[in-house]
Amino acid sequence: MINALKNIYQGKKIFLTGHTGFKGSWLLKILHMLGAEVKGYALAPENEFNLYNLIGGGQLCDSIIADLRDKDTLSKAITNFQPDYVFHLAAQPLVRLSYDIPAETFEVNAIGTANVLDAVRLLEKPCNVVLITTDKVYHNHEWAYPYRENDRLGGYDPYSASKACAELVIDSYRNSFFNINTFNRHKKSIAVGRAGNVIGGGDWAKDRLIPDIVRALSKNIKIEIRNPDSIRPWQHVLEPLLGYLLLGAKLTTEPVKYSQAFNFGPHFNDALPVKDMVDLSIKCWGKGEYFIDQPADRPHEAGLLKLDISKAITEIGWQPKLNAMGALKYTIDWYKQYFDNADQIVGFTEKQITEFLNQTP
Repeated sequence: MINALKNIYQGKKIFLTGHTGFKGSWLLKILHMLGAEVKGYALAPENEFNLYNLIGGGQLCDSIIADLRDKDTLSKAITNFQPDYVFHLAAQPLVRLSYDIPAETFEVNAIGTANVLDAVRLLEKPCNVVLITTDKVYHNHEWAYPYRENDRLGGYDPYSASKACAELVIDSYRNSFFNINTFNRHKKSIAVGRAGNVIGGGDWAKDRLIPDIVRALSKNIKIEIRNPDSIRPWQHVLEPLLGYLLLGAKLTTEPVKYSQAFNFGPHFNDALPVKDMVDLSIKCWGKGEYFIDQPADRPHEAGLLKLDISKAITEIGWQPKLNAMGALKYTIDWYKQYFDNADQIVGFTEKQITEFLNQTP
């Protein structure tokens, strides 16, 4: 798999938004290992502990620290770089934070996406674009049926709604400026990756399950969980990142066919409730306890959400390599390495990437 991806991306110019974030840092490291030339565009890392600095992200790319809403800076960065690929990961990614900053969430996620596509529109060369949204773009009925790519979009909370808005922006640009029927004229392919609830080493965000678990376990305090029965399609961060890279590769060979949306998630029977994830985390760590805190005034969060990934399996040749336990083991092993030997975390991160990519599903 590594050699196959090198054949696609080695020496190619990749514009990566969100490169300082959790998923973006993992993707930056992979692209560097594949021999790509990366220009990153994102805000500075918010937390003192962040994966980007741990892996020496500033040495892996040409980094621009700026806001997606700064249209002129973003446009100049893309047009001056003349990328072969754009991977757009930058976002306000937290549901609970979106209740505190709803307008900003819509600006970053919807208008920020429009700004990226507007800059791509100015490129006078072929470019393959993979835009990342979320599993939460679907109008969630909280039923057992897994959502397919052609299901209705929507969103209860500002984060989910902002990402559904981003999808409408993408669809409009694809129809208006990057229509597949006129591909030979514009030479731009536009695809969407929908994934969510990724776990993995190096995530220190507030109000995310695994970082909250690890913070508690590392301090020998009880884990607080808010929604023990909520079911999510948990997956290791490397799973969807491989999906995005394979989708980008498909755009290279068949840009018209693959200019559409794809779900990336675990197998249907591998979606687990929060409580089970906490129990498995404690098992992997070797000790720990938790308690449930459900305040009456807590903001709404979806209780059940599953994805249908059959389209990605049949059309891209992607499928999950790790089950929930395997994903958790990868994740907890990374954090244990960090707390025991932080100076060796770069090599350990590379080792996990290599092992994962070389695995067969």
